[in-house]
Amino acid sequence: MSDPVFLVDAVPGAGEFTLDGPEGHHAADVQRLQPGETLLLADGDGTVASARVAHAERGLLRLEILDRRTLPAPEPKLTVVQALPKGDRGERAVQMLTEIGVDEVIPWAASRSIVQWKGPRGDKARAKWESTAREASKQARRARLARVAELHTTKQLVQRLRDAAQVLVLHEEAANPISQVDLAAAGEIALVIGPEGSISPDELAALAEFGAPVRLGDTVLRTSTAGPAALAVLQARLGRW
Repeated sequence: MSDPVFLVDAVPGAGEFTLDGPEGHHAADVQRLQPGETLLLADGDGTVASARVAHAERGLLRLEILDRRTLPAPEPKLTVVQALPKGDRGERAVQMLTEIGVDEVIPWAASRSIVQWKGPRGDKARAKWESTAREASKQARRARLARVAELHTTKQLVQRLRDAAQVLVLHEEAANPISQVDLAAAGEIALVIGPEGSISPDELAALAEFGAPVRLGDTVLRTSTAGPAALAVLQARLGRW
């Protein structure tokens, strides 16, 4: 089994290190790591250190740092634009996307999204997405955290996507399957996932500058399922899986 990952503000380079606070509690009291066992410390931006437990007590571990390294960012970057779904489906989508390997999730206030993020309620909902991405990144043993962007309107989204090397808009009426689209080798590939009621004609027109939409198959998936399924296809096609 691979070593568990614990997040720290700065990854130590050598010597001894004390892991305390919430991460120390999780390592010592929840996972109950013991002297001699190993783990990974990560800053969420690609720098990791292997460490061995030298001493364990309630709420903290004293560690011996074995090595430190910085892993390159994946190329191309994989971003998923997720229209806001109802209930807890957004958090489930973020969890699956993170485990599969998304680099960034952009919440999208699509016109047919039933849920709206406004004021403190919207801040709380986005914070849940961020917390879900953080925990799923640790679960997946990732050196880099999946990031959750600010909520985007359609106008903001179109402007943001102009920075991407390739934009793939998923739509059930598209003719081209995602499995046959030529993929960008560098930069950013962005997947756009509409809400349960589908992307509106006006939104499709706004996104048309990025090319024709693509489809997953003959069936229609829920918005919380379509993103992870499409991302898995990209991971396989890019040779990462």
